Amino acid sequence: KDLILRKAREVCTCSHQTITTFFCRLFPVLDWLPRYNVKTQLLGDVISGLLVGIVAIPQSISYSLLASQDPIYGIYTNFFCNIIYVAMATSHHNSVGSFGVLCLMIGQSVNRHLQLAGYSDDNTGSSLVDNSTISNGTGACDRSCYAITVALSLSFLVGLYQILLGVFQLGFVAVYLSEPLLSGFVTGSSLTIITSQMKYLLGLKIPRHEGVGSFILTWIDLFRYIQNTNICDLVTSLVALAIIVPVKEINDRYKEKMKAPFPIELLVVIAATVISYYFNFEERYKSAVCGAIPTGFKKPTLPDVNLFSSLAVDALPIAVIGFAMTVSLAEIFGKKYGYAVRANQEMIAIGMCNLIPSFFYCFASCAALTKTLLKESTGAQTQVSGLVTSLVLLLVLLWIAPLFYSLQTSILGVVTIVNLRGGLRKFRDIPRMWQLSKLDTVVWWTTMLSSTLISTEIGLLVGVCFALLCIIFRTQRPRATLLGKVSNTDIYEDQSTYKQLSSIVNVKIFRFESSLYYANKDYFKTVLYQKTGVNPTLLASKHQKLETQASADTGNSKSFFNTKFDCLKPAKKRTEGPPADAHPPSLDMHTLILDCGAMQFIDTVGLSVLKETRRDYKEIGVQVLLANCNPSIRHRLREG
Repeated sequence: KDLILRKAREVCTCSHQTITTFFCRLFPVLDWLPRYNVKTQLLGDVISGLLVGIVAIPQSISYSLLASQDPIYGIYTNFFCNIIYVAMATSHHNSVGSFGVLCLMIGQSVNRHLQLAGYSDDNTGSSLVDNSTISNGTGACDRSCYAITVALSLSFLVGLYQILLGVFQLGFVAVYLSEPLLSGFVTGSSLTIITSQMKYLLGLKIPRHEGVGSFILTWIDLFRYIQNTNICDLVTSLVALAIIVPVKEINDRYKEKMKAPFPIELLVVIAATVISYYFNFEERYKSAVCGAIPTGFKKPTLPDVNLFSSLAVDALPIAVIGFAMTVSLAEIFGKKYGYAVRANQEMIAIGMCNLIPSFFYCFASCAALTKTLLKESTGAQTQVSGLVTSLVLLLVLLWIAPLFYSLQTSILGVVTIVNLRGGLRKFRDIPRMWQLSKLDTVVWWTTMLSSTLISTEIGLLVGVCFALLCIIFRTQRPRATLLGKVSNTDIYEDQSTYKQLSSIVNVKIFRFESSLYYANKDYFKTVLYQKTGVNPTLLASKHQKLETQASADTGNSKSFFNTKFDCLKPAKKRTEGPPADAHPPSLDMHTLILDCGAMQFIDTVGLSVLKETRRDYKEIGVQVLLANCNPSIRHRLREG
């Protein structure tokens, strides 16, 4: 009780210093902004922020389509989250906003709830805005209204999960998302996103499939309705791809020589909007367009509490992927530029970027890979560049947004697909990954295929479970060797790997390169008997059989002798022992040393195995010694 009270007083002590430290840790901007050097840092931040803002305009609109939202909500999301991240992040280079994989998962959840609520499919109209209305108990709410209600409620839960993970110091959860697992998940999600955008490139009106097998079902529908392709959308998409892809490849190839990448996406979006408006693609060729995009801001709203129960499960994988991407990117650039990144503070920051904007009609966001790389390569010094990006988006929100009325959805699909090139390039790394680690490659393929062919959420779960099983498999059948001594040293190495090692006469040293626990206990005994060439259980059994047989033979001959030649026997007692051939066969060792240097722990089952091993070898005259036991194992041995 006294200890708890003393610790509580230390933690809860309130002073000017503790309050200042608390707020500086919660809002890192209070720490670095007073030290901001306008002369050396401002120019790089302004240029970087402007370029990221220019790139964010088409991406905000196109990713809104992926998340089944109106374009204005994508701009809201990128605007608000950048402002909040500036104040709370420890990373200087992360650029937060809409991210393709998260938008895909949000769109899947939103469409599932739209179908449950009875709203019509989003492909029945010619624009992104669908005015079908259904009463939800509080008044009439059209499809767009209900879609953003689901998305902002989902964003609230995602932010709440991430903040709780950060407050309770649960950042270690991200370690279970290995690099091959995340890479495979991003690639599988990229294939799913491309599949979902194909109908916009072709101008087809097909239902959007959700859940297990949606990837295959979508492609079946694409080929089923291929004859209904809108030629205008198809030609526009092909022309846009032919322009954007080569220019972006040039940007990537010469990014070190170019001061800034050429903003080809924005130029194509502007040119396509102008052409669509003057040639009236919507009326003349029935092309789907963005429709009316309002300006300004809406009044804040509250998330729908009634949706929390059905969205709680959907929010969990989105929260995990969101903070994993944010923390991993922050740590990469923190190490590169030599500044400290606090993972738990990053989780709180990205959680606030989802929690607070959910009141302002925003959906979930995280650090975006392409914009972060662009921000770093164009000279960003601090998060002031994020404020500049928000100012660019503010101009769009207040004045420019309505000008995108005639922008074709096929162009938005092209922008989305082009930005997924990084995920598809992972296929080129497979041969190298196979050379480095075959097991990691299998994890990559398993996660990628399950994310593509089943669903993104199930694919992530399958990937995590399979990766953990691989770890268990590695410890279940670890490497086990016999050691030999390097001449004139006290160094012992694997006899099968190194040559000219000397072995000690009648002594065998066995190394088991894993902890000893219930899953590998049988393998431990099997490989020990195999490497040493001595199975004490079999030898003891054979010796017992020999003794039994010898005793039986001796008893039979004695009975025959007593019956036939009793008069010739001397009148004295005699003790008969087993014959010489009943002794156990000679062994080439008298001592077995178990090298426990690679064992981190031993559970109760492993302790029992050591006891059995010692007893079995003792029965055949071999002593068992343990070497290199760490303190925790020695403690367990003493206790056991």
